[in-house]
Amino acid sequence: MIEYSSVQLVDVPSRQTGHRVIVPPVIGTLGSDAYRSDFENLASLPEGAVFMMGDNPALPRMPERPTLADFYRLRLDPFAVRHMLHSAHRARELGMGDTVVLTCLLHDLGVGGLLRAHHGHWGAQMVEPYVDAEVAWAIRHHEVLRFFPDEAAGYEYPEAYLRFFGPSYTPPAYLHDIYAKARSHPWYPTARLVTVNDVYTFDGAAPRLDIGDFEDVIGRHFHQPAEGLGFDNSPAAHMWRTLIWPNNFL
Repeated sequence: MIEYSSVQLVDVPSRQTGHRVIVPPVIGTLGSDAYRSDFENLASLPEGAVFMMGDNPALPRMPERPTLADFYRLRLDPFAVRHMLHSAHRARELGMGDTVVLTCLLHDLGVGGLLRAHHGHWGAQMVEPYVDAEVAWAIRHHEVLRFFPDEAAGYEYPEAYLRFFGPSYTPPAYLHDIYAKARSHPWYPTARLVTVNDVYTFDGAAPRLDIGDFEDVIGRHFHQPAEGLGFDNSPAAHMWRTLIWPNNFL
């Protein structure tokens, strides 16, 4: 049964119950018609069913020691993956260095796997243990820089944002403050180049891209743990485990 409501039943033949129930996270439904309090979620648990824990059979099973490429192929939203691949490809075609290419390749991990709101911050936290500090800083700040044009760098306010947010949208004061401080930071150019390559349109003639096309850059600059992402006890391991088991009740 595929429904997005307070409870979602998933057939699990290997379980005696036959069903596990997926409860969407509060942050994903708060303020919408789909939101249900746990008062209702707990009261509506069907007889003989249990809440989802562990592997969801509707999702591809992750390897025991998952790599970055495994998450791109088996977990992240396909649109976000294509967007990041094209951004990284564009940066590489323009002759930008490994740091910018890798940052473009990783910059929307938050959107593709966790949360849209403050996605740069979530994405930076996910990769911080595995990349240079400049890469994490640029991922965190590209989210803010997107709202502020920089003519000298060749960056204009995206036309797509006029449609997404409306022509009257104005970034809140805290974003102006972060942007003002970022402008004087030595890594500002790296974050700004991410926005320059952070395009929302795709060239139909562009080559079909795969995360494997960037294996060289990943190998040089992304320090993948031998235990696998999610199992190395890093400060970000829980975020990768959340992607492995995104439907766990707890």
